[in-house]
Amino acid sequence: MARRSISPAELKARLRQPGELAILDVREEAAHHAAKPFYAAFAPLSRLEILIRDLVPRRATPLVLLDDGNGLAERAADVLDAMGYSDLAVLDGGVPAWQAAGYELFSGVHVPSKAFGEVVEQQCGTPHIEAGDLKAMMDSGKPLVVLDSRPIEEFRNMSIPGGVDAPGAELAYRVHDMAPDPSVPVVVNCAGRTRSIIGAQSLINAGIPNPVFALKDGTMGWTLAGFDLDHGRDVMAPDPSAEGLARAQACAAEVARRYGVRSLSLAGLDRLRRESADHSLYVLDVRSPAEYEAGHLPGAASAPGGQLVQETERWIATLGARVVLVDDTGVRATMTASWLLQMGWEEVFVLEGGIVGRTLTRGAWKPNLAGLQLDPRPPLRVEELRAMIDRDEALVIDLATSQDYIKGHIPGAWFAIRAELDEAVTRMPGTDVYVLTSPDNVLARLAAESLRQLTRKSVLTLEGGTRGWVAAGGALASGPERMASEARDVALKPYHHPDEIAQRMRDYLVWEVGLVAQIARDGDHRFRVGPLQNTAASVAEA
Repeated sequence: MARRSISPAELKARLRQPGELAILDVREEAAHHAAKPFYAAFAPLSRLEILIRDLVPRRATPLVLLDDGNGLAERAADVLDAMGYSDLAVLDGGVPAWQAAGYELFSGVHVPSKAFGEVVEQQCGTPHIEAGDLKAMMDSGKPLVVLDSRPIEEFRNMSIPGGVDAPGAELAYRVHDMAPDPSVPVVVNCAGRTRSIIGAQSLINAGIPNPVFALKDGTMGWTLAGFDLDHGRDVMAPDPSAEGLARAQACAAEVARRYGVRSLSLAGLDRLRRESADHSLYVLDVRSPAEYEAGHLPGAASAPGGQLVQETERWIATLGARVVLVDDTGVRATMTASWLLQMGWEEVFVLEGGIVGRTLTRGAWKPNLAGLQLDPRPPLRVEELRAMIDRDEALVIDLATSQDYIKGHIPGAWFAIRAELDEAVTRMPGTDVYVLTSPDNVLARLAAESLRQLTRKSVLTLEGGTRGWVAAGGALASGPERMASEARDVALKPYHHPDEIAQRMRDYLVWEVGLVAQIARDGDHRFRVGPLQNTAASVAEA
């Protein structure tokens, strides 16, 4: 295996060269949230095997692994080597060495996307509206359309009163029926800033005639202004009418012309797939998860367009990769492609005709687990585990995230982070039988053999995991009890701190705005905001 160490200076130089590169931070989310280089994608060792095939589909991709200089990256390299990844490097000294070399470290998550949103607002002059001014417009009773650019799950949690959900790439697809009168203002919001800015600018780029504004600081700004949010609403912008769709497609065609979005035939996609051993390829369906589940192109992953722009490194960890976007009408794929091109991906295509007339596969998106060595031993049935618990014959270890564990776990179970099992078991009572569980039992089956080797005890897994327990009528306990690992696997959001939520929101907003100055110091971003200078040759069939 070609595994080596790479110095911070060498990695910095490599970031400024052409070709493919993936930088993976294999620490837990709290550490990732605290500090990492700009293009580091989150791929914790605890879940690495589950994530990696989708994050980095080409096994010859040059990979650089980051940790705190504590050996975690070497462990991750062993895992990836066993999975066939052949070009592995470990950052010498980890993130602390990057900082010691004088290079920029970024806090937060989805930093490239968040920084991109701020650059878009700055360079495009995206109009915004303050929460107080929006409230006054609402109170006046004049016509107004408020569109929330977040996924419906986030909208249900909290929303601007009177708002309608139209996540990200759905905006230019659905807006024409929502605001047919060109004099009616359209306000786009999210929880903070990025999706408000990108959403509003998407409508402006699409050429809708209405006055368009981003709600400054989103629902956070609304809350900080002293206004109440709605909770539990479920109002989605309707599918476009025939007239609305025609207008949306005309707008998307103009966006494709101005921003150099290229179409790709099915034969072209087949060619890119044949070449994918030499050049990384991501095929992403940008429709809603429900539409994806109803029928999608085989081999395409579900990546709703708005979230793909908001969390790009969650789906595309390889810089320099090829990306093919798929939908049904071309609108959502084109709008998403226009943003990925501006973010710096050069080979981005929209599949001509999308899913129409194709042979489709049904079902929800699932991670690519091909070739994983899962525990071959038969799992316990729920009733068997119940009996063992009643007889005090087993100790249950839950490998879910700490937040999911706190929300609900099998009574008596202990929480542990998979990558820290060696330390976690020393904090648990002694037992002759460990039973591992995780939400769907995949992570538990991955961890079983290593726990056997570690403890020399019997290790079993639970059929169907914790979801199987619930489906069989099992009750759950809640709360941060029996935490054998610290809850460093999840970075908490401002609203997870109810006693100091206002200050946390202010801090977050200051951080987000400050990204523009920070990326200028760093110098590694590949953004190129705005239409292409010469679009004539950019829209040719690939």
